[in-house]
Amino acid sequence: MTASPVLFDQRGHLGLITLNRPRQLNALSFEMLRLIGDQVDAWLADPSIRQLALVGAGDRALCAGGDIAESREAIEAGTPQLFYDFLGYEYRLDVKLNEMSKPYVTLMDGITFGGGLGLSAHASHRIVTERSRLGMPEVRIGYIPDVGGSWRLAVMPGEVGMHLALTAGSMGAGDAIEGGLADAYVPSARLAELLVALETDDADAVVARFSAPAPAGELHAQRDWIDAAYRHELVEDMLAALGDLAEAGNAAAGEAAASIQQMSPTSLVATARLLRDARKRPGLRSSVSREYRVGMHLATAPDFREGVRARVVDKDNNPQWQPARLEDVAPAEIERLFATDATAALWG
Repeated sequence: MTASPVLFDQRGHLGLITLNRPRQLNALSFEMLRLIGDQVDAWLADPSIRQLALVGAGDRALCAGGDIAESREAIEAGTPQLFYDFLGYEYRLDVKLNEMSKPYVTLMDGITFGGGLGLSAHASHRIVTERSRLGMPEVRIGYIPDVGGSWRLAVMPGEVGMHLALTAGSMGAGDAIEGGLADAYVPSARLAELLVALETDDADAVVARFSAPAPAGELHAQRDWIDAAYRHELVEDMLAALGDLAEAGNAAAGEAAASIQQMSPTSLVATARLLRDARKRPGLRSSVSREYRVGMHLATAPDFREGVRARVVDKDNNPQWQPARLEDVAPAEIERLFATDATAALWG
């Protein structure tokens, strides 16, 4: 008998959601999102459930993101609407989890990327551990930080979020807390005990009781050069600044530049604009509306299919981007990505 990809369990007053694809690092399929959405609706209407919690099966990840192979199959089959439906449902679910009245505790233990952050980083109580790695690596596959990630990265102190977005980098517990993507640090050895406490006790009290001092944020300690390099409007100017820092002996800046140069140029330019826009008009609903608009275009563009092929399917890590150079990304093409209003399709 095949196990369900999501498990649901009522434990006292706690509704526990367990993402149950440990071999796939709990990557999200459309089926999983619908199962979660239906159960959340049921628990919100059930007075015996006072709070919800989200965990991942296994000890490697809460969730590595969306099932990219499933999305690519829909696009390759000429049915991109299936992918659009996936995104729309996912975004609406993330907003529901953010706005619902009952406390929602997420345990971001291990890898928590992309769609995993969408399910967890907008919660009322967000926990990280010594094993946590949080990130939005979508530019690696010719896409953009979504599920509200463009907003969460945009409002991090200084330019740390821009650095993470353009390098497809990840952060540990300290940076997640300092950057506003998490609230509390709890050693992984105490998570099982914390979940037991949530069966009867209030989430605020439980999280406060189990919290421990978090390690210092490694990236936030480097804000001097990060802020200086990424303060520019154009990605080309950011790269030039990183190059100057590298020539002056800053190895981390050189590594950042090398990483950015491996990403989709179109995705880099679109991502930088998304983060700038999110600073001007912050909030989860407005951000996912912008992300949906841009994502619908990118989903059928050559770079997304090529990025998934190179990074996920064939794993040769040699994507052939179109265009291949930042200077060849046409401003008119970027304007087109942002022009079509997809709000009605998302919220209608």
